[in-house]
This record gives sequence, C-alpha cells and structure tokens, in this order.
Amino acid sequence: MNNIKLMTSAVCTAMLLSAPFSLVQAEEQQDGISIGGAVRVNYAYRDYDDSSKDKLGSLDFEMAAIKFDGKKGDWGLSSEYRFTADSHYIKYGYGYYDINPNWQLQFGINRVPFGNADFISNSWWFGLPYYLGFEDNQDVGIKASYSNNGWNTDLAFYKNPVYSASENKRYSASLYSGTINGTEYHNEETNGVNYRQTYTTEYEGGSTTFGGSAQFGQIYNSDTGNMGERYALALHLDSSYKGWNLQLQAMQYEYDAADSEDENKIGIAVVSWQYEIAPKGQAYSANIAKTIATDWGSVKCYNDFGLMTPDVADDDYDNSMQNVTGCAISAGATYTMVDFIMGKNMTFSTANNDHVGLPEVGDDWDKRVNINFGYYF
Repeated sequence: MNNIKLMTSAVCTAMLLSAPFSLVQAEEQQDGISIGGAVRVNYAYRDYDDSSKDKLGSLDFEMAAIKFDGKKGDWGLSSEYRFTADSHYIKYGYGYYDINPNWQLQFGINRVPFGNADFISNSWWFGLPYYLGFEDNQDVGIKASYSNNGWNTDLAFYKNPVYSASENKRYSASLYSGTINGTEYHNEETNGVNYRQTYTTEYEGGSTTFGGSAQFGQIYNSDTGNMGERYALALHLDSSYKGWNLQLQAMQYEYDAADSEDENKIGIAVVSWQYEIAPKGQAYSANIAKTIATDWGSVKCYNDFGLMTPDVADDDYDNSMQNVTGCAISAGATYTMVDFIMGKNMTFSTANNDHVGLPEVGDDWDKRVNINFGYYF
C-alpha cells in the first residue's frame, strides 16, 4: 500500500504541463528569448487506500517547471526542466534548424514521433500507452519533420533515452535496468528508428488527421553484452467537429530482450518508480471530448479509455484497463483538471496490481479522484 502511495504521487509530476503550455505559447515564435513555467498542486483521493479515505484525501505540491525558448533567424532552442517534491529532471531540450518553410531539423532531447501526433489522451493521467513507453516519450537523437498541404512526415534516430537505464527519475517511460519484485533486469534501449506519416483534411467546423507510425530499435543486455530487438506499430485517428474531438489508436509492440530471466515480463521505469509489463501485446485507445468556450476561458470534458492485451506464452496473464472521466478548466493563466480514474490490473491506478498486463491480483476496478491545479507564466 505504501508503494502505491509513493508511485501515484510520483506519476502526478509527469502529467503536468504538456497540454496547458500550448495555451500560453504563440503559434509561431518570433526571434528572441521567452521564459515561462508553471507551479502546480494536486489533490488525490483513493478509495482503495484506508489512510486516504480517513483523511478525505491529500493536497500536495507537485511540481514547478521552467521553460525556455530562444530563436534567432532559422536557428532555435527549446527546453523544459521540472522540479518535484523529491526529484528534478529534464523533460526535453533540443536545438532546431528551419531548413525551409516545410522542413525542420531537431537535435537533442526531443519527442519521439510515434502514435497520435499530439497526445493519445485528454486527461491529466495520460493514456495507457504512456505507461508502456509510447506516449509523449522523449529520447536523445535527431528528428526531421516535413509539413505541407496537410501532409506531415517525421523521420528520427534516437541513440538512447535521456537518463541511464538504472535511473528511475525520468519523465518518459523506458526500459529499466535493476531488480523489480525479485527479477533482475539488465536492459538498455539503444539505436531506435522512427517513422510517422499523417494526413490532415480540413472541412467546415473541424478537421481529421489519419496516421500510421513505426518504431524499431535494439535492446542491449549490459550483463551479457548481447543485443535484443524491439518494435512497435500503430494506426491512429484524431478528428474534431464543432468542439467535439474523437481520438482512436491501435498499436502492437514487442520488447524482445536478450538473455531474459523471465521472457514473459520486462521492467519499465518512469517518474521515480519502476514496474513490470508484458513484453509483447496490443494497446487500444478510444477517447472522446467536448470543448465549450466561455467568457473567461473554456471547459473541456472527456472520457479516455485504454485497453492492453498481453501476448505472451503464460495464459495466466490478464488484460489491463484504464478509464478516465473528467473536465479541464482553462481560466486566464490557470488550468485545472478534475479526473475520476478507474483502473483494472493497471499500474498507478490500482491497489494491488503494480504492473501492466501481468496476472491480476483480485478482480476489481479501483477508483480515485484527482484534481490538479496549475498556474502558468
């Protein structure tokens, strides 16, 4: 139970700024330097935690962030660093060069082009693919992006994640090297190649983006020196019409590590925690949202659903599910997200199932309420 408290507190720090920053950032940056950031607090109530129920939840400082953007001619820099109650880490930091109006080159810590071009979620909690390492993932490498007449192409090579495989204090979920629940892992992600192609068609009242993504890479075993392989494929759709938004995504992934102690699971780490997932499976996302403009800002209400189906030799492994119903309220420099989270056999949102796609302990949906308030500058 204490472990669940720690990791749910830790995961808060990763959910904090990704969408709201776009509300205060100009669509096209001019030459010069801009500095921004945010301060956020979080209220959490967990119905599966006796202490949380007795105290009617808890209110805590979650994160402060500083964001830097600088541009001179065709060259620019962009970065964000985060400070939490017990840690600090970089989210991204890269230089870029606008080759021409259609092509941009990014080099450094940048977002891996995989899946829906923005997020495959609306909520503070992110979508299920985030916990597998496939949403808003940031790695070290070089990316070329092309955009013209509705077409967008991303090609990228990533040498490795931001921090070492033995470090769990990181923004993005990636393979972990260490001991989890008695199983020892020696896996390091390396030499990843990504390709994403999307096409956006616009019409009166909205637009629809169709896309496909592919990712291939290696897994180095630091104990034996042998190489394994990994891949992921996805089809995705993001459609809007008169304030409504629909997101759909289906993906297949596999982490085929060399010399595994247990071939039916693999270790992952993110935001100061480590857990295990099925090394092969499918993940499906279906999200719907409605945004309503107001005199003081806007309100977006949504429901995000995610399903992961493991594809391993052990028949005891079970599906994982996560559903988030909530509203995001934008008012001036503030952004508040009120979420009701339900988890089944899912890390971070259940009491006894600190994993994704492994055998389930019990057969219940666990529930919690989360309210995140941020001030942006």
